[in-house]
Amino acid sequence: MVIVLWRALSCNSDRSLDQLDMQKLMGDQDNIAQNLFAYIQAFSPDVRDIFERFDFAAQIDRLTKAKLLYQVTEKFAGIDLHPDRVKNHQMGLIFEELIRRFAELSNQTAGEFFTPREVVRLMVNLLFVEDDDVLSKPGVVRTIYDPTAGTGGMLSVADEYLEEHNDSARLVMHGQELTPQSYAICKADMLIKGQDVSNIVFGNTLSDDGHPGAKFDYMLSNPPFGVEWKKVEKAIRDEHKDRGFSGRFGPGLPRVSDGSLLFLLHLISKMRSAADGGSRFAIVLNGSPLFTGGLAAAKVKSAATCWRTICWRRSSLCQRTCSTIRASPPTSGC
Repeated sequence: MVIVLWRALSCNSDRSLDQLDMQKLMGDQDNIAQNLFAYIQAFSPDVRDIFERFDFAAQIDRLTKAKLLYQVTEKFAGIDLHPDRVKNHQMGLIFEELIRRFAELSNQTAGEFFTPREVVRLMVNLLFVEDDDVLSKPGVVRTIYDPTAGTGGMLSVADEYLEEHNDSARLVMHGQELTPQSYAICKADMLIKGQDVSNIVFGNTLSDDGHPGAKFDYMLSNPPFGVEWKKVEKAIRDEHKDRGFSGRFGPGLPRVSDGSLLFLLHLISKMRSAADGGSRFAIVLNGSPLFTGGLAAAKVKSAATCWRTICWRRSSLCQRTCSTIRASPPTSGC
Protein backbone atom coordinates (compact mmCIF):
# COMPACT_ATOMS: atom_id res chain seq x y z
CA MET A 1 0.00 0.00 0.00
CA VAL A 2 2.99 2.33 -0.34
CA ILE A 3 1.41 3.70 -3.52
CA VAL A 4 -1.53 4.95 -1.43
CA LEU A 5 0.82 6.76 0.92
CA TRP A 6 2.75 8.27 -1.95
CA ARG A 7 -0.50 9.60 -3.37
CA ALA A 8 -1.30 11.31 -0.07
CA LEU A 9 2.16 12.89 -0.06
CA SER A 10 1.89 14.06 -3.64
CA CYS A 11 -1.36 15.91 -2.91
CA ASN A 12 -0.48 17.47 0.44
CA SER A 13 0.60 21.08 0.39
CA ASP A 14 1.23 21.70 4.10
CA ARG A 15 4.98 21.35 3.80
CA SER A 16 7.32 24.34 3.97
CA LEU A 17 9.46 24.98 0.93
CA ASP A 18 12.66 24.76 2.97
CA GLN A 19 11.95 21.15 3.99
CA LEU A 20 13.35 18.07 2.32
CA ASP A 21 12.02 17.09 -1.07
CA MET A 22 12.40 13.74 -2.76
CA GLN A 23 15.36 14.80 -4.86
CA LYS A 24 17.31 15.88 -1.77
CA LEU A 25 16.28 12.65 -0.07
CA MET A 26 17.68 10.51 -2.88
CA GLY A 27 20.91 12.50 -2.88
CA ASP A 28 21.96 11.16 0.55
CA GLN A 29 21.97 7.38 0.34
CA ASP A 30 23.81 6.85 3.64
CA ASN A 31 21.13 8.67 5.65
CA ILE A 32 18.04 7.64 3.72
CA ALA A 33 16.20 6.21 6.75
CA GLN A 34 16.69 9.27 8.97
CA ASN A 35 15.86 11.64 6.13
CA LEU A 36 12.75 9.70 5.19
CA PHE A 37 11.53 9.88 8.80
CA ALA A 38 12.16 13.63 8.78
CA TYR A 39 10.36 13.95 5.45
CA ILE A 40 7.23 12.25 6.82
CA GLN A 41 7.25 14.29 10.04
CA ALA A 42 7.12 17.54 8.04
CA PHE A 43 3.58 16.76 6.84
CA SER A 44 0.30 17.60 8.53
CA PRO A 45 -1.02 15.49 11.45
CA ASP A 46 -3.70 13.98 9.18
CA VAL A 47 -1.12 12.71 6.69
CA ARG A 48 1.15 11.43 9.47
CA ASP A 49 -1.82 9.54 10.94
CA ILE A 50 -2.26 7.74 7.62
CA PHE A 51 1.37 6.59 7.70
CA GLU A 52 1.11 5.50 11.33
CA ARG A 53 -1.87 3.23 10.58
CA PHE A 54 0.36 1.36 8.14
CA ASP A 55 3.14 0.98 10.75
CA PHE A 56 5.34 2.83 8.31
CA ALA A 57 8.18 3.24 10.78
CA ALA A 58 8.38 -0.54 11.17
CA GLN A 59 8.38 -0.93 7.38
CA ILE A 60 11.30 1.49 7.10
CA ASP A 61 13.22 -0.49 9.74
CA ARG A 62 12.61 -3.78 7.91
CA LEU A 63 13.75 -2.37 4.57
CA THR A 64 16.79 -0.76 6.22
CA LYS A 65 17.86 -4.07 7.78
CA ALA A 66 17.39 -5.78 4.42
CA LYS A 67 19.43 -3.00 2.75
CA LEU A 68 16.55 -2.32 0.35
CA LEU A 69 15.21 1.02 1.59
CA TYR A 70 17.09 3.20 -0.88
CA GLN A 71 16.16 1.04 -3.87
CA VAL A 72 12.48 0.95 -2.97
CA THR A 73 12.36 4.68 -2.25
CA GLU A 74 14.10 5.39 -5.54
CA LYS A 75 11.42 3.47 -7.46
CA PHE A 76 8.57 5.42 -5.88
CA ALA A 77 10.38 8.73 -6.18
CA GLY A 78 10.09 8.31 -9.94
CA ILE A 79 6.31 7.95 -9.86
CA ASP A 80 4.23 11.11 -10.24
CA LEU A 81 0.84 10.56 -8.57
CA HIS A 82 -0.18 14.21 -8.35
CA PRO A 83 -3.89 14.74 -9.17
CA ASP A 84 -2.87 16.77 -12.21
CA ARG A 85 -1.39 13.57 -13.65
CA VAL A 86 -3.57 10.85 -12.12
CA LYS A 87 -7.22 11.82 -11.66
CA ASN A 88 -9.17 10.84 -8.56
CA HIS A 89 -11.28 8.37 -10.54
CA GLN A 90 -8.17 6.68 -11.92
CA MET A 91 -6.61 6.56 -8.48
CA GLY A 92 -9.81 5.02 -7.16
CA LEU A 93 -9.50 2.21 -9.69
CA ILE A 94 -5.90 1.64 -8.58
CA PHE A 95 -7.07 1.51 -4.95
CA GLU A 96 -9.73 -1.05 -5.82
CA GLU A 97 -7.33 -3.30 -7.69
CA LEU A 98 -4.83 -3.25 -4.83
CA ILE A 99 -7.58 -3.97 -2.32
CA ARG A 100 -8.96 -6.84 -4.44
CA ARG A 101 -5.53 -8.45 -4.72
CA PHE A 102 -4.86 -7.98 -1.01
CA ALA A 103 -8.21 -9.60 -0.13
CA GLU A 104 -7.50 -12.58 -2.39
CA LEU A 105 -4.02 -13.12 -0.99
CA SER A 106 -5.10 -12.89 2.63
CA ASN A 107 -8.26 -15.00 2.09
CA GLN A 108 -10.39 -12.59 4.13
CA THR A 109 -14.07 -13.05 4.93
CA ALA A 110 -16.31 -12.32 1.95
CA GLY A 111 -17.51 -8.75 1.90
CA GLU A 112 -15.04 -7.62 4.57
CA PHE A 113 -12.71 -5.68 2.33
CA PHE A 114 -13.94 -5.38 -1.23
CA THR A 115 -17.37 -4.60 -2.66
CA PRO A 116 -17.35 -4.84 -6.48
CA ARG A 117 -17.87 -1.48 -8.15
CA GLU A 118 -20.84 -2.84 -10.13
CA VAL A 119 -22.64 -3.66 -6.88
CA VAL A 120 -21.85 -0.24 -5.44
CA ARG A 121 -23.11 1.52 -8.58
CA LEU A 122 -26.40 -0.38 -8.32
CA MET A 123 -26.75 0.63 -4.68
CA VAL A 124 -25.97 4.27 -5.47
CA ASN A 125 -28.46 4.35 -8.34
CA LEU A 126 -31.19 2.94 -6.11
CA LEU A 127 -30.25 5.40 -3.39
CA PHE A 128 -30.49 8.53 -5.56
CA VAL A 129 -33.09 7.51 -8.15
CA GLU A 130 -36.09 9.17 -6.45
CA ASP A 131 -34.23 12.38 -5.58
CA ASP A 132 -33.19 13.53 -9.05
CA ASP A 133 -35.22 16.73 -8.77
CA VAL A 134 -33.58 17.71 -5.49
CA LEU A 135 -30.07 16.67 -6.47
CA SER A 136 -30.18 18.53 -9.78
CA LYS A 137 -30.58 21.93 -8.09
CA PRO A 138 -27.55 24.26 -8.34
CA GLY A 139 -25.33 24.24 -5.25
CA VAL A 140 -27.27 21.54 -3.41
CA VAL A 141 -25.42 20.03 -0.44
CA ARG A 142 -26.28 16.64 1.07
CA THR A 143 -24.68 14.37 3.67
CA ILE A 144 -23.80 10.72 3.17
CA TYR A 145 -22.55 8.15 5.67
CA ASP A 146 -20.99 4.69 5.62
CA PRO A 147 -20.64 3.02 9.05
CA THR A 148 -18.47 0.28 7.54
CA ALA A 149 -16.50 2.60 5.29
CA GLY A 150 -13.62 0.25 4.46
CA THR A 151 -11.42 2.09 2.01
CA GLY A 152 -14.16 4.58 1.11
CA GLY A 153 -15.22 2.94 -2.15
CA MET A 154 -18.95 3.40 -1.64
CA LEU A 155 -18.57 7.04 -0.67
CA SER A 156 -16.39 7.64 -3.73
CA VAL A 157 -18.87 6.06 -6.16
CA ALA A 158 -21.70 8.13 -4.68
CA ASP A 159 -19.58 11.25 -5.14
CA GLU A 160 -18.80 10.31 -8.74
CA TYR A 161 -22.50 9.73 -9.49
CA LEU A 162 -23.52 13.12 -8.15
CA GLU A 163 -20.68 14.90 -9.94
CA GLU A 164 -21.71 13.31 -13.25
CA HIS A 165 -25.31 14.49 -12.82
CA ASN A 166 -24.68 17.88 -11.20
CA ASP A 167 -21.15 19.18 -10.95
CA SER A 168 -22.26 22.04 -8.71
CA ALA A 169 -23.71 19.67 -6.09
CA ARG A 170 -21.68 18.51 -3.08
CA LEU A 171 -21.73 15.45 -0.88
CA VAL A 172 -20.34 15.87 2.62
CA MET A 173 -18.93 12.44 3.43
CA HIS A 174 -18.88 10.71 6.81
CA GLY A 175 -17.73 7.25 7.78
CA GLN A 176 -16.26 4.92 10.35
CA GLU A 177 -13.90 1.99 9.93
CA LEU A 178 -12.41 -0.59 12.29
CA THR A 179 -9.46 -1.92 10.27
CA PRO A 180 -6.44 0.44 10.59
CA GLN A 181 -5.14 0.06 7.04
CA SER A 182 -8.59 0.36 5.43
CA TYR A 183 -9.24 3.43 7.57
CA ALA A 184 -5.94 4.92 6.43
CA ILE A 185 -6.76 4.38 2.75
CA CYS A 186 -10.22 5.89 3.21
CA LYS A 187 -8.76 8.88 5.00
CA ALA A 188 -6.17 9.35 2.25
CA ASP A 189 -8.92 9.25 -0.38
CA MET A 190 -11.01 11.82 1.49
CA LEU A 191 -7.92 14.03 1.84
CA ILE A 192 -7.39 13.83 -1.91
CA LYS A 193 -11.03 14.76 -2.53
CA GLY A 194 -10.83 17.83 -0.31
CA GLN A 195 -13.26 16.40 2.24
CA ASP A 196 -13.06 17.08 5.98
CA VAL A 197 -11.09 14.02 7.11
CA SER A 198 -12.26 14.48 10.70
CA ASN A 199 -15.58 13.07 9.47
CA ILE A 200 -13.84 9.71 8.93
CA VAL A 201 -13.58 8.07 12.35
CA PHE A 202 -11.52 5.08 13.45
CA GLY A 203 -13.15 2.51 15.71
CA ASN A 204 -15.88 -0.08 16.17
CA THR A 205 -19.18 1.37 14.96
CA LEU A 206 -21.33 -0.93 17.08
CA SER A 207 -19.63 -0.38 20.45
CA ASP A 208 -18.34 3.17 19.93
CA ASP A 209 -20.45 5.27 17.59
CA GLY A 210 -18.12 7.80 16.00
CA HIS A 211 -21.00 10.10 15.02
CA PRO A 212 -23.29 10.10 18.08
CA GLY A 213 -26.61 11.84 17.53
CA ALA A 214 -25.88 12.62 13.88
CA LYS A 215 -28.50 12.16 11.16
CA PHE A 216 -27.74 11.85 7.46
CA ASP A 217 -29.53 12.32 4.13
CA TYR A 218 -28.08 9.16 2.59
CA MET A 219 -26.32 6.06 3.88
CA LEU A 220 -24.55 3.10 2.31
CA SER A 221 -23.09 0.01 3.95
CA ASN A 222 -21.77 -3.45 3.26
CA PRO A 223 -21.26 -4.75 6.82
CA PRO A 224 -19.17 -7.89 7.34
CA PHE A 225 -21.47 -10.89 7.49
CA GLY A 226 -20.99 -14.08 9.43
CA VAL A 227 -19.26 -12.09 12.17
CA GLU A 228 -20.23 -12.30 15.85
CA TRP A 229 -20.58 -9.25 18.10
CA LYS A 230 -19.51 -11.13 21.22
CA LYS A 231 -16.37 -9.01 21.68
CA VAL A 232 -18.46 -5.87 22.12
CA GLU A 233 -21.48 -7.56 23.69
CA LYS A 234 -21.31 -5.67 27.00
CA ALA A 235 -21.28 -2.22 25.40
CA ILE A 236 -24.18 -3.09 23.11
CA ARG A 237 -26.32 -4.64 25.84
CA ASP A 238 -25.63 -1.69 28.12
CA GLU A 239 -26.79 0.75 25.43
CA HIS A 240 -29.92 -1.31 24.77
CA LYS A 241 -30.75 -1.49 28.49
CA ASP A 242 -29.87 2.07 29.48
CA ARG A 243 -31.00 4.07 26.47
CA GLY A 244 -33.77 2.06 24.83
CA PHE A 245 -35.25 3.86 21.83
CA SER A 246 -33.19 6.95 22.57
CA GLY A 247 -30.20 4.81 21.56
CA ARG A 248 -29.61 2.69 18.51
CA PHE A 249 -30.87 -0.70 19.64
CA GLY A 250 -34.32 0.12 20.99
CA PRO A 251 -36.27 -2.59 19.09
CA GLY A 252 -34.13 -5.31 20.74
CA LEU A 253 -31.01 -7.35 20.12
CA PRO A 254 -30.47 -10.29 17.76
CA ARG A 255 -28.48 -13.36 18.68
CA VAL A 256 -24.74 -12.84 19.09
CA SER A 257 -23.95 -14.46 15.74
CA ASP A 258 -26.08 -11.95 13.82
CA GLY A 259 -23.97 -8.79 13.70
CA SER A 260 -25.51 -7.66 10.41
CA LEU A 261 -28.84 -6.85 12.04
CA LEU A 262 -27.09 -4.54 14.49
CA PHE A 263 -25.69 -2.54 11.57
CA LEU A 264 -29.21 -2.33 10.15
CA LEU A 265 -30.50 -0.96 13.46
CA HIS A 266 -27.57 1.46 13.56
CA LEU A 267 -28.46 2.85 10.12
CA ILE A 268 -32.10 3.22 11.08
CA SER A 269 -31.08 5.29 14.11
CA LYS A 270 -29.22 7.67 11.78
CA MET A 271 -32.27 8.41 9.62
CA ARG A 272 -33.91 11.79 9.72
CA SER A 273 -37.56 11.94 10.72
CA ALA A 274 -40.17 12.25 7.98
CA ALA A 275 -40.85 15.82 9.16
CA ASP A 276 -37.20 16.67 8.43
CA GLY A 277 -37.31 15.19 4.95
CA GLY A 278 -36.46 11.61 5.83
CA SER A 279 -33.43 9.61 4.72
CA ARG A 280 -32.57 6.83 2.34
CA PHE A 281 -30.08 4.03 2.75
CA ALA A 282 -28.85 0.96 0.90
CA ILE A 283 -27.29 -1.97 2.73
CA VAL A 284 -25.86 -5.30 1.58
CA LEU A 285 -27.13 -8.22 3.69
CA ASN A 286 -27.06 -11.98 3.44
CA GLY A 287 -30.04 -14.01 4.61
CA SER A 288 -29.08 -13.93 8.29
CA PRO A 289 -30.87 -10.75 9.37
CA LEU A 290 -34.04 -11.83 7.55
CA PHE A 291 -34.49 -15.52 8.22
CA THR A 292 -32.47 -16.75 11.21
CA GLY A 293 -33.17 -16.62 14.92
CA GLY A 294 -36.09 -17.47 17.14
CA LEU A 295 -39.27 -15.62 18.07
CA ALA A 296 -37.44 -12.84 19.92
CA ALA A 297 -35.22 -12.14 16.93
CA ALA A 298 -38.26 -12.11 14.64
CA LYS A 299 -39.90 -9.42 16.77
CA VAL A 300 -36.77 -7.29 16.58
CA LYS A 301 -36.64 -7.68 12.81
CA SER A 302 -40.33 -6.87 12.39
CA ALA A 303 -40.02 -3.70 14.47
CA ALA A 304 -36.88 -2.68 12.62
CA THR A 305 -38.54 -3.29 9.25
CA CYS A 306 -41.50 -1.12 10.25
CA TRP A 307 -39.29 1.74 11.41
CA ARG A 308 -37.11 1.58 8.33
CA THR A 309 -40.02 1.49 5.90
CA ILE A 310 -41.67 4.59 7.34
CA CYS A 311 -38.50 6.64 7.19
CA TRP A 312 -37.68 5.27 3.74
CA ARG A 313 -41.05 6.22 2.28
CA ARG A 314 -41.17 9.58 4.05
CA SER A 315 -44.86 9.07 4.76
CA SER A 316 -47.30 8.43 7.58
CA LEU A 317 -48.11 4.82 6.72
CA CYS A 318 -46.85 3.41 9.99
CA GLN A 319 -50.01 1.63 11.13
CA ARG A 320 -50.69 0.07 7.74
CA THR A 321 -47.08 -1.00 7.17
CA CYS A 322 -46.75 -2.59 10.58
CA SER A 323 -50.04 -4.39 10.27
CA THR A 324 -48.91 -5.82 6.96
CA ILE A 325 -45.93 -7.50 8.60
CA ARG A 326 -47.97 -8.37 11.71
CA ALA A 327 -45.96 -6.32 14.15
CA SER A 328 -46.86 -3.53 16.50
CA PRO A 329 -45.26 -0.14 15.86
CA PRO A 330 -42.15 0.49 17.95
CA THR A 331 -42.69 2.81 20.90
CA SER A 332 -40.58 5.46 19.17
CA GLY A 333 -39.83 6.23 15.55
CA CYS A 334 -43.31 5.84 13.99
